[in-house]
Amino acid sequence: MIIQNASVYTEDGNFVNKDIYIANGYFVSDEATARDGLIFDASGCYAIPGLTDIHFHGCMGQDFSDGTIEAIDAIASYEASVGVTNIVPATMTLPEDTLLNISRMAKDYMQQRHDFRKARFQGINLEGPFIAEAKKGAQNSDFIREPDLKLFDRLNEASGECMKLLAIAPETNHAMEFIEKRHDRVVISLAHTCTDYDTAMTAFAKGACHVTHLYNAMNPYTHRSPGLIGAAADQENANVELICDGVHIHPATVRTTFKIFGDNRIILISDSMRATGLSDGNYTLGGQEVKVTGNRAVLADGTIAGSVTNLFDCMRTAVLKMGIPLESAVKCAAVNPAKCIGIYDRCGSICAGKKADVILLKKSDLTLFQVIINGALL
Repeated sequence: MIIQNASVYTEDGNFVNKDIYIANGYFVSDEATARDGLIFDASGCYAIPGLTDIHFHGCMGQDFSDGTIEAIDAIASYEASVGVTNIVPATMTLPEDTLLNISRMAKDYMQQRHDFRKARFQGINLEGPFIAEAKKGAQNSDFIREPDLKLFDRLNEASGECMKLLAIAPETNHAMEFIEKRHDRVVISLAHTCTDYDTAMTAFAKGACHVTHLYNAMNPYTHRSPGLIGAAADQENANVELICDGVHIHPATVRTTFKIFGDNRIILISDSMRATGLSDGNYTLGGQEVKVTGNRAVLADGTIAGSVTNLFDCMRTAVLKMGIPLESAVKCAAVNPAKCIGIYDRCGSICAGKKADVILLKKSDLTLFQVIINGALL
């Protein structure tokens, strides 16, 4: 395939008018290799890499925590259709036997041969059970546990060692030991926490390098108590997640966050739940009832319960409604998450030798025009 006449997002973070060459499911550098394939005219479009969502729970009536091959398969199909070509779905705070079942399912899924038109399952985001009850958000407090090395090892082994991220409240018992001893096996993310600045900085020093959905399920930043938000700003190797669905964070706060952290350290996520892609109604998240109205999902007590917006639409909202430059939004939705989970050598940019995943957006309104995954048109 040759894609012509698009403005292409390059690895240096700019848009350049050039052709894209694809052969055997990969980007290639020369026209001769791709010459005998389809010629696709992308006039009036931006071409950006396929997106990577490292934190979401489900869509289309399915939840990763359902623990079935059918659920992850349906999720992977939907995500590809909206330009998300790599996925790291998240668990919830659940009993150990449920988490073990999810982990085994993930291992089985990764070992199967899958439809090349679906998003690639890249591993698990273990969000819970090692969190603080006071900041549990939509997590189920009945199953919250103190950080447990042996439990993590059992889950990681059952998953075929595909745990990519792990959420932890650093102020809880045994958290610092856990971070110090397991940060080389999984990305440790500070999350659902009441931590103060000093405790968070200690956690970063011991190996944590990530913050789950910044601003949500943590103490606010104030001038005398900067907390986790201030600590993350001071820790130059820490990435932070943002949910730009228009519900979780005010647009002014999103703009301020980009000024503080820069687009090298921000990762856009959707945190979407099973209602994503469906109509208003009653759903569940982690076994709890959730009511969805428009783009807002809440528990019975009004607590926000994930989002109902996919990552592509979050990226688009960041640009069109929050004033974030498209170049920065693409970096935060495609490049940075791929680097975070260690797949940037093969995904996350339009570069020879990488998987041929391309999203074509209409320049007029940034609507989705075409998705190409593994070099094939969806």
